[in-house]
Amino acid sequence: MKSDWTKTKVLVIGAARQGLALARYLASHGAIVTLNDGRSEQDLQSSKDQLKDLTIRWVLGEHPLELLHETDLVCVSGGVPLYIPLIMEAVNKKIPLTNDSQIFMENVPCPVIGITGSVGKTTTTTLLGEIAHKASAKDRKVWVGGNIGNPLINNVEEMTGNDLVILELSSFQLELMTISPNIAAILNIKPNHLDRHGSVEAYTSAKANILKHQTSHDYAIINRDDRGSFGLRHLIKGNLVSFGFSPIPEDHNGSYIENDAVWVTNHGISEEICKLDEITLPGKHNISNILAASAISLVAGLNKEAIRAAIREFKGVPHRLQFVREWNGIRWINDSKATTPEGSIAAILAFSNPIVLLLGGKDKNLPWENLLHLVNQKVDHVILFGDAAEKIHGYIKELKFQNQNFTLDICNHLQDAVITASKIAEPGDIVLLSPGGTSYDEFKDFEERGEKFQSWVQNLQ
Repeated sequence: MKSDWTKTKVLVIGAARQGLALARYLASHGAIVTLNDGRSEQDLQSSKDQLKDLTIRWVLGEHPLELLHETDLVCVSGGVPLYIPLIMEAVNKKIPLTNDSQIFMENVPCPVIGITGSVGKTTTTTLLGEIAHKASAKDRKVWVGGNIGNPLINNVEEMTGNDLVILELSSFQLELMTISPNIAAILNIKPNHLDRHGSVEAYTSAKANILKHQTSHDYAIINRDDRGSFGLRHLIKGNLVSFGFSPIPEDHNGSYIENDAVWVTNHGISEEICKLDEITLPGKHNISNILAASAISLVAGLNKEAIRAAIREFKGVPHRLQFVREWNGIRWINDSKATTPEGSIAAILAFSNPIVLLLGGKDKNLPWENLLHLVNQKVDHVILFGDAAEKIHGYIKELKFQNQNFTLDICNHLQDAVITASKIAEPGDIVLLSPGGTSYDEFKDFEERGEKFQSWVQNLQ
């Protein structure tokens, strides 16, 4: 734990949410902070304004190696690849690397629940937050954040030992961490961020960091139905807890499905949480998220009544299968958060209506074949858009479907895709934005993409 940063020379690379929060924390604790970003001053003026009350040196537009001169520590924001020359040179010079999540974990005074996975992190983290709020006494504050919302480094000094922290952790945050949460959950591991990590093995290794530094007193929650998650059980040093649709082994505590209901079991004592028909979220993947949240709640000591109430009331989170509008008998769904083909697969499987699918964005070098086979089985019309459109179209041609069951349009931009969908869709259809690619070809992030989509849909007439 380090609380006195006086005169420590720190280079923060990346001026997005995490970098700005960490720069504020370090500068306000006496560090000499340089904030570096490859974007221009014009692009980052609003970010600079957020920190204008602090003495921070800004170096923008490039990543010059001279920044490492007399630097004591390099802090890497989530979106910054570790293979850029500036970071590789820092490694060569043996300058320590860290990030906001590591510094937060070094200073947090209360128990921490950490949740990672390729899909479902935000929904599970948010639902668990709702359960914890319902279960906690007035003198216990529940903090929810990490990869979502506000970086909790901003609030670490307000926390007490009686509080509870629930952190969503991405592979980018985990790859530099040397501290694990007391309760750590890996929801699933699917190919993701291969443009950043280079291989599935490197991506899995980053995710596994959430378990590697636990002790024998800690808890690890893994998914019995997911080969990637369950395959990491050999790393567990403490208590194994599992969740899944498959029957639960007799020696496991955790959650499972029986008689169309969610159940939890702890040391041989089982209890029903809720019936499946009480769950309002669509899709089998959301039942998996609920199983995960129930298993985590079990080991966190959150009471069953709070779990039941939160699940029954939970309506989901923005940009995840979010209902936007019914117009002329057509339902429009915003699933902008689906930035991988696996995410789009889960979305398609959530609906039985005819689907007009908006697919594209920016490719992450992930395999599209499984998604496209499902599209041919379940989707009536596909509208490709963005940078990835031609690449996906190429995959469709390569697959040479014997019977191609969907029709196809290609658009340059998402707005064009919305207009095209409005002309094609018929009453009873679902128009589903579930891109499978990231938003960075047109938008700042998936939130902006989802908000623009909703705006364009609301303006249809």
